[in-house]
Amino acid sequence: MMQYQSPQSEQNFSTDHLEHRPDKPEEACGVFGVYAPEMAVAKLTYFGLYALQHRGQESAGIATFTQNQVYCHKDMGLVSQVFSEEILEKLPGYMGIGHTRYSTTGSSLKANAQPAILDTRLGKLALAHNGNLVNAVELRAELAKSDRCFLTTTDSEMIAMAIAEAVDDGKDWLEAAVNAFKMCEGAYSLVIGTPEGMMGARDPHGIRPLVIGTLKGEKTRYVLASETCGLDIIGAEYLRDVEPGELVWITEAGLASFHWSEKPERKLCVFEMIYFARPDSTMHDESLYSYRLRLGEQLVKESLVPADMVMGVPDSGIPAAIGFSRASDIPYGEGLIKNRYVGRTFIQPTQGMREAGIRMKLNTLRDAIAGKRIIIVDDSIVRGTTSRKIVKALRDAGAKEVHMRISSPPVTHPCFYGIDTDNQDHLIAATKSIKEIEAQIGVDTLAYLSWEGMLEATRVNPKSFCSACFTGDYPIEIPERVKRSKLMLEKTQV
Repeated sequence: MMQYQSPQSEQNFSTDHLEHRPDKPEEACGVFGVYAPEMAVAKLTYFGLYALQHRGQESAGIATFTQNQVYCHKDMGLVSQVFSEEILEKLPGYMGIGHTRYSTTGSSLKANAQPAILDTRLGKLALAHNGNLVNAVELRAELAKSDRCFLTTTDSEMIAMAIAEAVDDGKDWLEAAVNAFKMCEGAYSLVIGTPEGMMGARDPHGIRPLVIGTLKGEKTRYVLASETCGLDIIGAEYLRDVEPGELVWITEAGLASFHWSEKPERKLCVFEMIYFARPDSTMHDESLYSYRLRLGEQLVKESLVPADMVMGVPDSGIPAAIGFSRASDIPYGEGLIKNRYVGRTFIQPTQGMREAGIRMKLNTLRDAIAGKRIIIVDDSIVRGTTSRKIVKALRDAGAKEVHMRISSPPVTHPCFYGIDTDNQDHLIAATKSIKEIEAQIGVDTLAYLSWEGMLEATRVNPKSFCSACFTGDYPIEIPERVKRSKLMLEKTQV
């Protein structure tokens, strides 16, 4: 049986001061795994998580495997704050499992940081999860019948516990994993470390992404990551996606594939393409930057208005703004400057400072804006609070007109698959007309991209995406007790 060793935490960070855009949905997690004997897997995992930092800024963790031990370090904070050279040196091994988290289920606690690690009959497993289960209450009740104790409030631990239970009942790692997956309903992309090898798996709809890469050497080494940017940073070459309902098994013998789901049906979250994934990540054989350019071009076809300058909301609105500018022949310019070092701060502005207009993240370029008719492009509006502040700042800087264009349809429904959107009552487009939103955020005109235009721009089968946040058409049935309120979901899963 392997021994679990955890280096002492050197940093303890409160998450109270984390700064997020309040009207943007937050992504649940980034997962990463590398099977690379004779390489510094802890450092490779660190850099992979560093590239995936945008997917979660709350906590980070790495578990590494040697032949007879598992080492783990995880804590609250950004990847660069949780890990140091000294800590990474204490994480030896031939395989690394990494996770960076933004909580959508379970409280913001160090105990909920991943990877989740459990003892089993065959040794320890380490599991990193991106997504959200919709049957977490039922699964927890079933698992509570065993003698195991829950150490966290996350659905990720439940998946790990379901695997561990199956292993302890006599199944091997692969049989146990498939047995656990069939108990889970919802979205999950998983990287799982075991003493015998590393697994990567996606739910039958493939709602959250997961890719496979290779590191060349005397032997081919394999990498799993939420996005291709996690491969690029360590020089790994993209091989392919893990398919919906697929389990890949990586060992010294190489990579084996098992399609465990009888009826996989691809439903990738379209918001991954619009906003969440990094623009340099690749999906469908092209960068998401290219797709986002086309969203801007499609906006021109649907909602062009006379203007002097097109600008994007940094950073996620910029590609669509450039596409809009190219298709409309309206010059593109920068009118908002982002402070790229505001990830977190321990010194909070006072209420008086806020009222005086302290702007920590965005500031305007007055001489570029004054007297001009501005088209400002953003990827989405969820609650409208940030949009209102941006529009006010542009008007304060002297903009003659402000027209807002959104490169996605109105967000009218909450996500239950791993995106932390508000309940429906707090989604501005669910409760107000476009004219009412115009008035609330203070623009001269507002236009959203059509649902059809958003999907047409993907250039792949439009039925292969989940767009439930725009339509309410959920590919995985949501229990009524959960569907009534996001607040109820949060309460019942703790």
